[in-house]
This record gives sequence, C-alpha cells and structure tokens, in this order.
Amino acid sequence: MATTDINFPARAEAASPATAKLRLGSLTALVVGSMVGSGVFSLPQNMAAGAGPLAILIGWAITAVGMLALVFVYQSLAVRRPELDAGPYAYAKAGFGPFIGFNSAWGYWISAWVGNVSYAVVVFSALSYFFPAFGDGNTWQAVLGASILLWAIHFLILAGIRQAAVVNTLVTVAKIAPVVLFVGVVAVAFRLKVWSLDFTGLGNASLGTIAAQVKSTMLVTLWVFIGIEGASVFSARAERRKDIATATVLGFFTCLGLYALVSLLSLGILSQPDLAALKNPSMAGVLEAVVGPWGAVLINVALVVSVVGAFLSWTLLAAEIPHVAGKDGTMPRFFGHESERGVPSTSLLITNLLVQAFLVITLFAQSTYQALFYIASAAILVPYIFSGAFAAKLAMTGESYESGERRSGPLFAGVLATIYGLWLVYAAGPAYLFMCAILYAPGIVFYVWARREANQRAFNPVEALIAVALVAVAILAAYEMWTGAVRAL
Repeated sequence: MATTDINFPARAEAASPATAKLRLGSLTALVVGSMVGSGVFSLPQNMAAGAGPLAILIGWAITAVGMLALVFVYQSLAVRRPELDAGPYAYAKAGFGPFIGFNSAWGYWISAWVGNVSYAVVVFSALSYFFPAFGDGNTWQAVLGASILLWAIHFLILAGIRQAAVVNTLVTVAKIAPVVLFVGVVAVAFRLKVWSLDFTGLGNASLGTIAAQVKSTMLVTLWVFIGIEGASVFSARAERRKDIATATVLGFFTCLGLYALVSLLSLGILSQPDLAALKNPSMAGVLEAVVGPWGAVLINVALVVSVVGAFLSWTLLAAEIPHVAGKDGTMPRFFGHESERGVPSTSLLITNLLVQAFLVITLFAQSTYQALFYIASAAILVPYIFSGAFAAKLAMTGESYESGERRSGPLFAGVLATIYGLWLVYAAGPAYLFMCAILYAPGIVFYVWARREANQRAFNPVEALIAVALVAVAILAAYEMWTGAVRAL
C-alpha cells in the first residue's frame, strides 16, 4: 500500500481530453506507485516474524497465483463494464446489490484510513533511529508528532494544494532507488548457509507447522499488494482500455519480484529469529548488518520521505472514497460536500478525525505498525472478494459477452480470485476479523441513512440477515475485547 496520484478536479477547470488520458507508461507507474510504500521497508521482519524460508517461498507462490487472478479480474471488468469507474465497490454494487456495494465502499475506506494510521506509526518508528523518544511509533511523543503531521496535511489539502510533479518524482525515487540498492547489496552479501539454517522453520516451536507459517505470511503479502487495482480505479482516464491490463500485469510482476527478493534475500543475511527481532523498518537493520550504520540511515531517511508522500496521497484517496460514494448515493449525501476549491472537505474531516482517534488508541493500546496493517488488510478483503465474484458472475451469465465468445478464462480467474480472498479471510484469523466486524457494524447506520435519503427500502430479507449477523458478531467481539481488557487489569 503506497502513494497513488489523486487529484481533485477544480470545478471551474475541467481537464481537456488530451491532458486527462493516461498512456501505458503512466498507468504502469500508477500501479507500481500505488503498491510500493511502507510495506516493503518492513518486509524482512514482517515475514520472518511467523515463518521460515520454506513457508515464505510457499506464501509468495500462493500470493503470486491469487493476486494474478485478481489482476485479470480487474482488467476484465475494466473492459466488460467500462461504465463502472468508481472503484472496486462499484463492481460489488452492480453485481450483488446496494448493501454489498456499500460494505465494499465502507471496507475500502476503513482499509485506507487505518492504513494511514499505520503510516503515521511507521514514520515515527523510523525517526526513532535518530530520536529514541519516538520508540516504536506509539509513544506520546510519536503520537503528538503524528497528529501534527496529520493536521498539517489536512490543511494543505483544504487549501487546494495538488500533488506537484517534482514532489511526486522525488518521492518515487526515494521509494524505489533504496529498494533496488538494497536488493543489489544484499544479493552480493547473501550467504546460503544462513538461508538454509532451519529452512523449514520447524526447529523453532513457536512458529508452528508449515501450514501455520504460511498462514502467517498471507496478510503481510496482501498488504504490500494493496493498490493493485490502481489502473482499474482510473480506467476512465486511460487512453486505451486494453492498456489497463498490460499496466496492471507489468506493475504486478515488477513489485512481486522486488518484494520476494527483499524478504528472501534478507534470510541469507540474518537468521529467522534475528530478523523477527528487528525493529521496523527492518530493512534498515538488514542493510546495517551488511554495510554498517550508514545503511540504516539511508533506509530510515528513504522511508520517512516515502511514507510522508504516501500519507498525503492516501489521505486524498481515503477522503475521495466516501466522497464519491456520497455523490452516487451509496453513502449519505453529506459525504459528497465540496469546498469552494473542489476539495471533499466533509469526508476529509471525518476521515482525519478517525485517524486521529486511532492514533490516540495506539498510545493506550500500544498498537504496532504490524497490528494496524493486519486490520487494514483484513478490511479490504470484502471489495476484493466481491470483485472476483462479480467477474465470475458475468462469465457464468454471459452478460457483457458476445455470442460465442470464450468465457472459461475470465470465469476461472474470477473463481480463483474469490477463493483466494476467502482463503485470506481464513488466514486472517478471528482476532482481526472481529476487529473488522466492530469497524464494519457502525456502517449500517450510514447505509440506512443513505437509503432513506433516496426514498428506497433499506434491506431485502437476505441483506437484513447479513446486517443482523454482522451486528451480533461485532457485539460479541466488543464484549470479548472488554472482558479481556478487564482481566488484564
């Protein structure tokens, strides 16, 4: 999960067709830029925390197959249903009704702003290399600094500040160049003896079985691929719709190669227990072990520059999701309010108030970067699962297909992407699913609000059952969290 180029169009200045269209190179850069962010800098520790080399290899293989299926889903839907340009939630809404569509939009929004909380935590965790008081990014000094950064970005956006090309270029270089340098240096220093030490991870009883280790990698690999839908989200701006597929595939394999190399090569520098004990951004600790302190300085500085840029871009994106949903009736209309400068001021304020609230929670709950991105990853599974299911549904019914056109490929991709999403739900485990239920359940109020504004019935019988089940799970989860907190006192 990383930066993405979001620009709020000024109401008086519509972009000309020539300037609005994105070519293959720009779309590919958008996909790569949407994925490469804070996650890659913490991959060595995040992957090694629960798995050995063999399980990490299997985890990347499963992710490669599952995410590639999702890639084909988004490229297929961009061509089959070109009128659906409002992001992944539009596919869920078109295929499975307004309630599922709303929850996909709500889940995507949750993932975006919780991801921003994780950005704030990891920025100040990196700065603690220079200023130890920031700790793991969840001390009161770190929360204060993150709050100042949050509201500084908020008021910059309200002022109508756009993402300048020069700033974007610097941020992109700051992200990619250190990662490429890291891969090159670590590849030279790689030691097979270290990498093969306890290859299965079974020598460490705390890791569990191979299957348990593989499960532990799933939300980590999902987190670093959030943004794979970047080209599809901006499909309306593509010069040629077929370039969306090419850009998404190119971006996917570029990032897959970088991510896998970062995590696997690190296991040839430090053993699994040593990697698991590193402080994030763990890439800094690995490079420091190879070249000395300047390696840690380089990675920490690069991370701060990268994530501050990502913080800005994903603040824009997190505000844009409920804004667009408010304008098309998926969410209440007040989310669609814009300032005189064309900024979605209401959704921006609500989004950043939620980020601020969670920053304070990290202070008292001592929430870590890893716990936060697990929540963000679990929250985005709903839009991903229903995107795959919608592609499968179109292939089965033949809707949007010409007579005699082959549908087996899109059907297979849709089914595989859906199964992959459901597997990730299982891999996430009950703790993070319960937390997501608590975050999803309040959305029902806003859904009913939006439906009443449109003078439409809130639920059909099936949707009512889903809503009741969601609330019940959320109440149970909240009760378990409360009793657990009381027992801990």
